[in-house]
Amino acid sequence: MSTQAEAQTPVFDIVKQVFSVFLVVAGVFAFYFFSEVSVLYRVIGLLVVALVVLGLMLTTDLGRNIWAFFLESRLEVRKVVWPTREETTRTTMLVFAMVFTVGLILWLLDMALFKGVQLLTGQGG
Repeated sequence: MSTQAEAQTPVFDIVKQVFSVFLVVAGVFAFYFFSEVSVLYRVIGLLVVALVVLGLMLTTDLGRNIWAFFLESRLEVRKVVWPTREETTRTTMLVFAMVFTVGLILWLLDMALFKGVQLLTGQGG
């Protein structure tokens, strides 16, 4: 009996997902169809449809897996050791200095190549 329940679950999930897509399309259609109604009411209706679809999708295996992924991601973000203000400032200044240095080197190389091409082609006296 558990084998039949496992076999029927994915089909029911697919039906829920297709119905969710239908609800989203119907909600967007209704948003534009009822253009004479206040925008506030249409946006509220669209948000209600979105919440219903979200709730419906969270009852599927895919929705539960995505929700578990988001919860695990939050836990991983909490484990991150964020740099201090001093470290961030020092790193930013180092990046600015390196960008300026590389820019200066490239400018000098460009000027040298430009002068070399002028000499080779006899332009610019």
